[in-house]
Amino acid sequence: MTLMYMIYDFLWADLLTIPLPNGGSLGLSLLVLILVPAGIYFTIRSRFLQIRLFPEMLRMTLEKKASNDKNSLSGLQALIVSTATRVGMGNLAGVVSAISMGGAGAVFWMWVSALAGSATAYIEATLAQLYKEKDPLYGGFRGGPARYIHVFAARKRGKDPQKMRYSVVAVLFALSGLICWCGISQVIGNSVSSSMENAFGLPPMTTAILLTAVSAVIVLRKNATVKVLDVIVPIMAGCFFFVTLVIIFKNIALLPSVFQRIFAEAFGMRQIAGGTIGAVIMNGVKRGLFSNEAGSGSAPCAAAAADVDHPAKGGLLQAFGVFVDTIVICSCTAMIMLLVPEELLTGLTGMDLLQTAMHFHFGEIGVIFIAVTLLLFAFSTFLGVLFYARSNVAYLFGDNWPSQTAYKLLALVMLFIGCLAAYTFVWDLGDVGIGLMTIFNMLVLLPMSKEALACLKEYEGMIKAKK
Repeated sequence: MTLMYMIYDFLWADLLTIPLPNGGSLGLSLLVLILVPAGIYFTIRSRFLQIRLFPEMLRMTLEKKASNDKNSLSGLQALIVSTATRVGMGNLAGVVSAISMGGAGAVFWMWVSALAGSATAYIEATLAQLYKEKDPLYGGFRGGPARYIHVFAARKRGKDPQKMRYSVVAVLFALSGLICWCGISQVIGNSVSSSMENAFGLPPMTTAILLTAVSAVIVLRKNATVKVLDVIVPIMAGCFFFVTLVIIFKNIALLPSVFQRIFAEAFGMRQIAGGTIGAVIMNGVKRGLFSNEAGSGSAPCAAAAADVDHPAKGGLLQAFGVFVDTIVICSCTAMIMLLVPEELLTGLTGMDLLQTAMHFHFGEIGVIFIAVTLLLFAFSTFLGVLFYARSNVAYLFGDNWPSQTAYKLLALVMLFIGCLAAYTFVWDLGDVGIGLMTIFNMLVLLPMSKEALACLKEYEGMIKAKK
């Protein structure tokens, strides 16, 4: 346990502290020091693909599968799976935390981190597409960081990737992912049971039984996960977006002042003078980076499954996913909070703050809406991470149903336990898992990025040729 917390501090605690005027400071963790410069580098190298090719990303969501394989996923379906995990509790509790600790200005820095993260998401998803392989168990395709890390390691050793069984870094990535997703399962269970108890008075045991039973019916069937997510994700994201639009239109006169507050606090002299500008920046950056998960290696597990006719398409769709997660959904949560008089939210933290904001907008119905939204966000995240786990389990234990089923059962047990009690050790273990995934993924992402950039250049050449 001591070793685990040492790793936790190494990944998440401030590794570098930059002093700021009036006693403030800017604390930079190892993961921020890796992800932010990488995102900026990929953005420059790709010539701001997230802006230049945004219309192309939108067009791709309408494309059909490249083949007639009934078990493969279209680019849009792969995007929905990755969105299911990105659009999770971080979009609610994470944004609330960022604004609580960093003020409205944190929203601006969330947007900035999302722009940089879009380029990183393109690189890792395109590499997943380049090195995807047929899935003999579920059908269609599979892949992700464990696969392209393995290929990279084999090349360095001068070996054939098909003849080399394991790569140490790929094994460590796969194990970190499985640890992370087990931890997330418990966090999901606890968050859902708490919200159901607060909103409906439902006992945790009842929530545990119902949630675990419904999840088991879906995840233990061969390909039911994607079909369920195809329905849940568009509905939950669409409803949340629609409700936010209603709130915005009801308070349209306040909108200019909200944006003025966001930009003023992002660069404000008051924050600099008060020594809090570092908290404003870092809360926004951290929440943005770890809400959209760009660079962690999670989303490429879904990106590899996309049945598209060019690898760059899979990458561009995942870059669009970062936009949906942070620029759209996280901004919705921010608007719900910032369109409430500040004095009503003073002293509140966490979900109490968001529920109070929704109560201001819609009364008791607003509180119930947030509880149901959290349930759907969390449930879709659970289904999504178990989809991600498929390729990691296969890499570690081979292609067999016993290992696939065993991991699903483990995740279901963690979900059940999480509904009944919160174990902070398991939660921290999940954070360690995603931190290590990011480290192992980025070790290979930087040297292999030229392949993804070459794919982008080739794809843009194809677009120009068609025109």
